[in-house]
Amino acid sequence: MKGFGSDKQAILDLITSRSNQQRIQIIQAYKSLYGKDLIDDLKYELTGKFERLIVGLMRPPAYADAKEIKDAIDGIGTDEKCLIEILASRTNQQIHALVEAYKDAYDRDLETDVVKDTSGHFKKMLIVLLQGTREEDDIVSDELVEQDARDLHEAGEQKWGTDEAQFIYILGSRSNSHLRLVFDDYEKVAGKSIEESIKGELSGDFEKLMLAVVKCIRSTKDYFATRLYKSMKGLGTSDNTLIRIMVSRSEIDMMDIRESFRTQYEKSLYSMIKNDTSGEYKKALLNLCGGDDDAAGEFFPEAAQAAYQKWELSATLASRIELKGTIFAAADFNADNDGKALRKAMKGFGTDEDSIIDILTKRTNSQRQEIRKAFKSHFGRDLMADLKSELSGTLSKLILGLMMTPAEFDAKQLNKAIAGAGTDEKVLIEILATRNNQEIQAINQAYQEAFHQSLEDAISSDTSGHLKRILVSLASANREEGGEDTDKAVDDAKIIASVLEVADSGSGDSSSLETRFMTILCTRSYPHLRRVFQEFIKQSNHDVEHTIKKEMSGDVKDAFVAIVRSVKNKPGFFAERLYKAMKGAGTDERALTRILISRSETDLFNIRKEFKDAYEKSLHHCIEGETSGDYRKALLVICGGDD
Repeated sequence: MKGFGSDKQAILDLITSRSNQQRIQIIQAYKSLYGKDLIDDLKYELTGKFERLIVGLMRPPAYADAKEIKDAIDGIGTDEKCLIEILASRTNQQIHALVEAYKDAYDRDLETDVVKDTSGHFKKMLIVLLQGTREEDDIVSDELVEQDARDLHEAGEQKWGTDEAQFIYILGSRSNSHLRLVFDDYEKVAGKSIEESIKGELSGDFEKLMLAVVKCIRSTKDYFATRLYKSMKGLGTSDNTLIRIMVSRSEIDMMDIRESFRTQYEKSLYSMIKNDTSGEYKKALLNLCGGDDDAAGEFFPEAAQAAYQKWELSATLASRIELKGTIFAAADFNADNDGKALRKAMKGFGTDEDSIIDILTKRTNSQRQEIRKAFKSHFGRDLMADLKSELSGTLSKLILGLMMTPAEFDAKQLNKAIAGAGTDEKVLIEILATRNNQEIQAINQAYQEAFHQSLEDAISSDTSGHLKRILVSLASANREEGGEDTDKAVDDAKIIASVLEVADSGSGDSSSLETRFMTILCTRSYPHLRRVFQEFIKQSNHDVEHTIKKEMSGDVKDAFVAIVRSVKNKPGFFAERLYKAMKGAGTDERALTRILISRSETDLFNIRKEFKDAYEKSLHHCIEGETSGDYRKALLVICGGDD
């Protein structure tokens, strides 16, 4: 640090390769040699995220936690996520050390500060955790396990309202080994996991805190792997979270967190940090991470097993979960009355948009078709033409889209994707990769009637190469509809492994293998493909989606990934599409309109749930923040509720 500028590489190399205890000794030696405070000098010489990381490493763990908590409480608003992460994950000994360090560093009582800055059940649970009195013995009483499981069930699922005190007492005081058994028993008693019950019974920061406590009791490494992933996914990086976890876990369980990260997200923590950060900050984080688990290009055995189980779960959920829309047939429906109300809303000076939205977003598509006929019979006018002349902008597109049959609407979207300046391959892929045979047959018919050209000819004239072959195959509606064939699945997995170059091809030229690969993904039934993708993991120790992303590129990669994602979890696929439509600068209203209309009577309720689980915010909340006016009103009615 002497002279002009500073040798940041030397600083990060030295500090990230010493333990915390050794760093404390360096601080003392520096003071003895130069009469200066090393942390003050580092703060002066370094800036930004790199400074926060290096200075964080120089503090003893309890003092680092104390600084994080103080920063979370001080200033405008409270960083509840930071409070939750630290207090839900620390052991009794770490909590006691944190309370002492806070008092020593700031001459303030931590409990008093938390009480002043939080409220309600959230505050009560934080205070319980701050006592650091969780039972620590490993001797478990079966009777008490059963009793606690029953008490939690009676406090939540079986009670009008929720007895939060019971949740706080049991989850805040029992030992980890005891609670793991309670969670197993709870699932037997309630028929659902403790996490599902917490999501249903609690809300806000209290819900988030209790979920974090449960996650840490089940597996601290999984909890931190998830926190790290969420800190880097999407637009921008939550650097405070990334720094805090990398500093606090580097000498405790970073290797375990890395393994959990690789298992859960099918990529290494190292590669994600590398792609999401830059400069000396990145170098220091990578040193703390300690190694790239993608270097060999192979799964850990545990990761392969987890990926295999995810496909098993996908098959189970597909057979068990009921797909639900958000728009249902209106009771006491009268097409004549609705037609008259719509005419009134559009007659005379100005348009009553509220009435139009209220009627058309609360009727099923078949009811809207009846309204169209009744409107024509009564007034001799075309309802679609009237709506088009009275409405404008995004609201007009949304309402007119609702008035078309599903097949007409999809056909129109496909035509727009093909006919405009340039081809919108993402729209072609989204629609054709996710519709079933019956839906695609209806789209073909609607396309021919509306545009006097077959859909296949339109695709062929506007696309080329492998993408054209994939889209034409999907548009042919030739997907098998039976169950799985285990022997055929083994052979299909071999072909996929050969094409993706993770296994020897044996025999056959590459072009015929590629054709067979495309045939497998475009024509095999969903249940069969789930089995194929499991067999692929067994044979290659790779996950098919991860491998396609690595080995392929461009629109062909996007098409095959869309098929795989649709097979694995179709509502999850659409949840991600909606998230991408709204994140970042500007909103992709076309995607938002298209997905909400097309899924409103199919699985939009399930998409909402996947959205909340994946992004920790509701679809309703995102639409509310990203849209405005009558368009927003209509979208929120279609969305059907705020989760």
